[in-house]
Amino acid sequence: MKVRIIAVGRLREKAYRELADEYLKRLSRYGTYEEVELKDLPEPDNAGDADRERVKTLEGEAILRQIRPEDRVVALTIPGKHLTSEELAGRVAAEKNAGTGRLIFVIGGSLGLGDNVLRRADAEMSMSRMTFPHQLARVMLLEQLYRAEKINAGERYHK
Repeated sequence: MKVRIIAVGRLREKAYRELADEYLKRLSRYGTYEEVELKDLPEPDNAGDADRERVKTLEGEAILRQIRPEDRVVALTIPGKHLTSEELAGRVAAEKNAGTGRLIFVIGGSLGLGDNVLRRADAEMSMSRMTFPHQLARVMLLEQLYRAEKINAGERYHK
């Protein structure tokens, strides 16, 4: 199974990029993990609700072009389901056992994900009820996926 993380915005800070690369390297022994970074669109000055929705929709269209009909899609949202590391490991294992070709995790831009992406998602997952910078959320997701793979392999991982 391939796991793809689609994220709106780039990891600009060197520290975040190095951490993400380190986790991607560690994850490579468990399968194919990849990132797709999409351009984040600027929020217009004095943007109203309609302007913000339009930006989310356009970013969502770019996200959806990266997704195949048979992909399983998990959208990262604040109101999404809260999972323990063990529950995430179980979900990843279940997707592998089900023969899922690609498992996609989607991280939206600064305005969040558009309704078009949320309608396509098979599930919504929350890292926390707190809000994190998108760059940090991506590193946290990679770390949790690494932890899930270690759990599924029966390997020790520090708590």
